[in-house]
Amino acid sequence: MPWDPLILGCTPFLVVSYFCLWFVPPFVNGRFVWYLVFYCLYQTLINEFFRLPSCFHVSYSALTMFISTDQKERDSATAYRMTVEVMGTLLGAAIQGQIVASAHSQKHCSSHNMSAGSLGNSSGAETVVPFQENLSQAVSQVPFVQGFLKVMGHGPYIILTAAFLLITVAVQVILTQSNFVLFCTYAAGLREHFQNIVVVILVSALLSIPFWQWFLKRFGKKTAAFCGITWIMPFSMLLVFIPNLVVAYIVAVSSGLSIAASLLLPWSMLPDVVDDFRLANSSSKGHEAIFYSFYVFFVKFAAGITLGVSTLCLQFAGYETRGCSQPPPVVYTLKLLIGAAPIAFIVTGLMILVLYPITEDVTINSLKRHSLWSKQFLLAVAKR
Repeated sequence: MPWDPLILGCTPFLVVSYFCLWFVPPFVNGRFVWYLVFYCLYQTLINEFFRLPSCFHVSYSALTMFISTDQKERDSATAYRMTVEVMGTLLGAAIQGQIVASAHSQKHCSSHNMSAGSLGNSSGAETVVPFQENLSQAVSQVPFVQGFLKVMGHGPYIILTAAFLLITVAVQVILTQSNFVLFCTYAAGLREHFQNIVVVILVSALLSIPFWQWFLKRFGKKTAAFCGITWIMPFSMLLVFIPNLVVAYIVAVSSGLSIAASLLLPWSMLPDVVDDFRLANSSSKGHEAIFYSFYVFFVKFAAGITLGVSTLCLQFAGYETRGCSQPPPVVYTLKLLIGAAPIAFIVTGLMILVLYPITEDVTINSLKRHSLWSKQFLLAVAKR
């Protein structure tokens, strides 16, 4: 598949659609339609929902499977990619987030309802790695529907996707949605500091990615997932019960460790699942895009549902738009959204992850079998 032209081709349209999200049109009545159209266009370009490789995110993510057949090299490439992504998110939070925050001075009691984390997440830098296409033409190309059914029936993929879907939702509830901004503004009294707290979280995540890369090599990916992701739970509750500035920065540093683990580990474990699928279905090829695109789709869909549910909870609690203060039910709801709700998602996700069957020993045996199968395949092609 010609991934490189697709990535380069959609990038200009991605930039234009993102610019239009921040442009205020001269008309008033149709602004909702304006922002709805360009937001949908932006999300369509940056995340591929289906197998058609016409969008950005899945295209460059799926390149990991074609860079190398060596597990260590792919893990290193994934760590490099996530480092660059977090660095881009950090730049978005530090530059664009601070510009937005400076537009709301202290005399305006209502802060902007979009966190620097979500700003950076929208403008995060991406990295493109060149690769050489596999030339395995002798293997039959399975139709999309049949391939989709095979992928959805692969147990390790379902377990991995379900586990990290819940874990990602928990992280997004805490950081990348407006809940964190509202919590700092109305529940913790940190209205003037939330942008800096987000920057500290991202710096901590950026610096801890190399640590988690070393940890997963030393102790295994599944162990790294449990150790890294559970780390955030006591600190999120600590901020809820002790909402002061010093504790907030301590929680920010600690949360960055878990966020780095939640970003790195699913993308490091997904290639192992694809290898396991290849060995179980050696007569078909070209399913990498299905694995990556539907993983992104499920995570994004869950994030959208989470944002809607959070908004409805605040509305039912009596949230007042641009109010200088909020009634006690809103403050209590914000504490639940930052503390109890993410912990429930994380615990459920980790319980599902216990069932994940691919360990380091299984991966090594799979690589040996895959290497033997590749040699046999190349010999068969050479004879033809």
